[in-house]
Formats: sequence, C-alpha cells, structure tokens
Amino acid sequence: MTRRHLLAALALIGAARRLKITRLVTRKHSIANRDYLFLEIETDGGITGLGEGSVSGRVDIVEQAIQFYTPYLTGKDIAGIEEHWNRNYFQLSRYRNGPVLMTALSAIDIALWDILGKQLGEPIWRLLGAAEAKPMRVYYSHWSHSLADRSPANIEALARKTRDEGWSCIKWVLPKGGTEQERLRRLIAEVEAARKGAGADMEIGLEMWETFSVRSALEFARAVAPFKPMFIEEPAWREIPQTLGDLAAKSPVPVAGGEGLVSRYEFKQLLDAKGAQIVQPDVIHCGGISEIRKIAHLADTYGAEISPHMYYGPVAHVASLHSMAAIRNFLIQEWDAGATPAFSSLTKNTFPQAVKGEVTLNDKPGLGLEMDWSLWEQRHPYKGASLRPPGGR
Repeated sequence: MTRRHLLAALALIGAARRLKITRLVTRKHSIANRDYLFLEIETDGGITGLGEGSVSGRVDIVEQAIQFYTPYLTGKDIAGIEEHWNRNYFQLSRYRNGPVLMTALSAIDIALWDILGKQLGEPIWRLLGAAEAKPMRVYYSHWSHSLADRSPANIEALARKTRDEGWSCIKWVLPKGGTEQERLRRLIAEVEAARKGAGADMEIGLEMWETFSVRSALEFARAVAPFKPMFIEEPAWREIPQTLGDLAAKSPVPVAGGEGLVSRYEFKQLLDAKGAQIVQPDVIHCGGISEIRKIAHLADTYGAEISPHMYYGPVAHVASLHSMAAIRNFLIQEWDAGATPAFSSLTKNTFPQAVKGEVTLNDKPGLGLEMDWSLWEQRHPYKGASLRPPGGR
C-alpha cells in the first residue's frame, strides 16, 4: 500500500467515526456599530464547527437562546442534521418560532454542516449537490453608505467608479427625511444619477426599508421605472403580505422581500399573496442552511427567484453561498463589500473575494473558513449590544 492509499484509507476511517457534541461555545464581537455572535460546536473527535447568530442589537438574547438548545445537543451524534433541526424546531416547545430562536437554531445548523464537511473532507457546497465551485453573482450592498454629501454628482461619480472596479450590481438604503414629496424628488434624483454613472448594464437594487406606504411606494416605483432598477426591496411592512401583493401587481419594477421572515411557512404566506418576485431569506435568521434551501425550492414552485439577504459576518456570508451553490432559481446574493478587508484579515485570508461581481467558494472542507480568534479579540472586543437608531441612511 502506498502512502497515498494509506492516507486515503485513514481518512475514510476517520469519516466513518461517530462524532459526539461535547460543548457549545459562543463568541461576541463588535465592529463599529455592528454586533457579531459566533458559535463553535466542539466534538469528541477534535473537529469544531463554525456557526453565526448575529442580529442587530440582540446578540445577547440570541446567545441565551443558544444556551437553551445546549442540553438538547450535548452528547448527541452530529449526524442527522435534519433530525436535529426537526427536534429543535418542532419538539422542544410549541412556542418555537420568532427571529431570536430561529437565529439560534440557524447558528447550530450551520455549525453542524461545517462539522460534517470537515469530517468527510468535503466542502458543504459539494455535499449539497454542486459538482464544482462556480462563480456566483453578488451585489455591492450598502453601496453609498459612506457618502457624506449625497448630491447627484457624487452619486454619479461613485457609480462610475464602482462600475470601473468591475461590479455588475449595486444596492443602497434609500435615505429618509423631509416631506413625502421632498423625499421622492431626492430619491428619484439619486436613482437617475446612479444610472447615469453606472451606464446601461450595471443593475440597481433599491432598499426601501419598509418606509413607504403602498400608495407612495407605487408612485416611487413608477417614477424610477425608466431607470430600470433590478428590484425595489421591502417597500412596505413585511407583516402584511397582502398589501405587498397589491403593490407587486401594479408596480412596473419587480418587488423583493423576506429578510425578516424566519421560516418556510412565513415565505409561503408571502408567495401565496404574490408579494415578491424575488425572495430574500437570510441564512442566519430563517433556520440555517437546511431551511434556506427548502425556502428556495418552495419559491421555485411559484416561479420566484431567490436573492439571499446578507448583512452579517464572514460565517454568514459564506454559509449562504454554500447553500445556494446548487439552487436552480438562485439570482444573486447580497455582499457587504465594505467589510471584506476586515473579514479577510480576521479569517486568515480564507474569506472569499468578489471579482467582477462574482464570488467563487474554495474547496476546503466544511465552510472553508478559519477564524483568527486572537485577532478578533485584539481588534474587535465586544462593546455591548449596539444601540444604533433603527433607521437607514
């Protein structure tokens, strides 16, 4: 037997060994006004899985929710991820849903997938059915957030610069303030300027942040339609899918939404109401890798595309892309491009880079990430729950 064959045989033996969960460890960090919560699930075989449970201003509560799940996981085999999910969601309590519990459940699910990939020596994307790591399209999110002067000239210049850097799609949060008509005039001018700078081919997403009525959202959609936005996102309250359906039926611009929905059941209500042509679940809020794929398949039966929401840390970004690698109706994923330099250094350069608006996952086992916890502690200690105001610029 050659050394290569011996190593392969040892790998198979290691993969066949049953791994039991020994401990769940949470880590909290802050970067600027963002809070991050990470989870490590340790096993008796020395393999540790990474998960993430970040949620704006509520990481302390999610951490407590993870502790709730801990006794139901400790000592159990890591295998049977679907069985873990079903037990954690359906059996532990009839009061099972909501963003806090679902974010905790998501962190656990992602970490279990990471362990399984590491145990088998395969990237998660391959375990989920993809034959190879293909470039996946992402858009530059919070694109104009750093602009102090949001004049049309500055918006146009930034769009031109971003296009020249190779990005093919941008999105920004539409600023608030002023009377309704003043706001509409200002926002329409921003979209016009962005289109002028970006040219005809770059696509534009508009995050409306649930700050419009159905009436004013429709007025806005009709006004910006000539500038060909890719979508308008969550124009009105997500809790009322019927009104989103009314808006989507009349809007000349496709409607996207769903970042705050936390299960396939909530997405079914949105899809039944025809409230979104593009659904946007978040892998760390909607139930993890296991559930976001179910949501994608559900959306496919309604003819809807999926464009996952993403605002959080490196684990979340990468887990979301893994989950979409073999999804037929995947459109594009949100990408917090401004955080990439920090995420790269904090993950020992294992965080993937966007090249011309696309990201290609590596072929390392599991998520393919390696966290530098000492650097996280040194540069970004936890400051306490963020008290940033609930609004967007």
